[in-house]
Amino acid sequence: MSQGPAAAPPLQFLAFDFGTRRVGVATGNTVLGQASALTTIAAEGDARFERIGRLVAEWQPQALVVGVPYHPDGAAHDNTRRAQRFARQLHGRFRLPVHEVDERYTTTEALADGAADVDAASAAIILDQYLKSLR
Repeated sequence: MSQGPAAAPPLQFLAFDFGTRRVGVATGNTVLGQASALTTIAAEGDARFERIGRLVAEWQPQALVVGVPYHPDGAAHDNTRRAQRFARQLHGRFRLPVHEVDERYTTTEALADGAADVDAASAAIILDQYLKSLR
């Protein structure tokens, strides 16, 4: 009797809703297939990356996900480039794969859902979008 293909190992992720003042953080995995808001980090230089480093050590993700904003028509703007730079910095510092997700309207959705921590809730929405793309 033959066995089917081996199941993919479960993957843990940390996701980020990048902002110039704050960065929302969420976690999720492929076992549950859903994300949970974690925290919001003040976006202040190296201290930001120290906090992220502690979260990476605690959650031990196999990859990171960063929300990248675009104009409604899909055009890039200054914050698009800032978020992409942040994604490159994460990859450089933590040597983990970093996946970018279009984050248009995530803040609006988090606000509509009545989130207490809008930035972390936005990061969870970003990660949920990514996890759905893996199915």
